[in-house]
Amino acid sequence: MRALVTGGAGFIGSTLVDRLLAEDWKVDVVDDLSIGSLGNLGDARSQPDRRFSFHRLDVSSPAIVDLIAHRRPDVIFHLAAQADVRVSVSRPTFDATVNIIGSLNVLEGAVKAGVTKIVFASSGGTIYGASDEIPTREGAPQHPESPYGVAKKAVGDYLHYYREVRGLEYSALALGNVYGPRQDPSGEAGVVAIFAGKLLNHERPVIYGDGEQTRDFVYVDDVVDAFVRATEKAGGLLLNVGTGVETSVQQLYDAMARLAGFKGQARYDTPRAGELRRSALDPARAAIHLGWKPWTSLEEGLARTLEHFKGVRSGNR
Repeated sequence: MRALVTGGAGFIGSTLVDRLLAEDWKVDVVDDLSIGSLGNLGDARSQPDRRFSFHRLDVSSPAIVDLIAHRRPDVIFHLAAQADVRVSVSRPTFDATVNIIGSLNVLEGAVKAGVTKIVFASSGGTIYGASDEIPTREGAPQHPESPYGVAKKAVGDYLHYYREVRGLEYSALALGNVYGPRQDPSGEAGVVAIFAGKLLNHERPVIYGDGEQTRDFVYVDDVVDAFVRATEKAGGLLLNVGTGVETSVQQLYDAMARLAGFKGQARYDTPRAGELRRSALDPARAAIHLGWKPWTSLEEGLARTLEHFKGVRSGNR
């Protein structure tokens, strides 16, 4: 089997690439390296050329259509995205160019190549908006409150069209707040990585708002398992990939500070535009259709993440 992973140099994408190679897939990675890093693909790049290849390319470029048609993957995992809610608020046209036009390019390439399945990384934290139902099920109304969420919802609608009219099978995974090793601690998105970077530098992290806003934190290895399971199951479905558990940002900080041995308090700043007050995803549908459940506890996942960043700091990774 041959897979093409867009955004494959990012922290989720590269973890997925490692899993696929371990299971003897042939893998093409597409990434423009605006966020991802070749360092995340260190193990993959040591593979023989016939098993792994890297293509530096922006999905919003029409060239991605020709690349997919040429490589002819069996499955496409589409993870490439402009993933910062705040950037989408300040630059909605840019967000739409990457997240909508880029996705359409991938879908067009998939049709030309005769791809059997596309697995799309949607966003459970944004497509539903401020839901009255927590944890939120897939049947809840989708009222996104940021351009990023609007784009993810729009791609879900396009996927339905491409399945019904163009014959392209898909599964869309609505991800919770994914965290784990390789997430960028210097970026603007990914609170666990940002906290880890600050705490290990003995700096006080910033909490935006009062810290009582909640998120559904799900470990990257668990998420990758859902992607792999979706290659042959759950056709035409949106599935939540989360824990169903609300964790406040303050609770997250307290747990990470304890694990890192940091005694100070966080700093607080004004809330950020476009961010939800509460979010958690009901993963029951994924359990039924994928046989998937999250298995990594937050405590265990945070400990692994902090150990990873300690290793990076010491030069061991």
